Amino acid sequence: MKPFLFLLLFSSATLLTVSCNKQKQAIDAQNDATQTAIDHQKDAVDAAAKEAKTQTDIDAKIDKANITAGQAADQAQLDADKKKADAEAEAAKAKVDAVQK
Repeated sequence: MKPFLFLLLFSSATLLTVSCNKQKQAIDAQNDATQTAIDHQKDAVDAAAKEAKTQTDIDAKIDKANITAGQAADQAQLDADKKKADAEAEAAKAKVDAVQK
């Protein structure tokens, strides 16, 4: 009876060891899958940040171009206002000269 009992206990221990190994392998597999998913998420975040930076650079260039265009238009208008003021002043002087003669 003792050999049978020993065999029964040895078989149970072997089954538990095999079962534990399978559980550990399953845990390792799950951990690997989780790590891979996290790595993919990190890659996606990096790609999104790179795209956002690129778009920000494009938007900044557009904004700078719009500012420069607005500045040029405003300066042209001011130059025209100066010429108009000079012309009005010359006309006023001519009128004064005409009245005196």
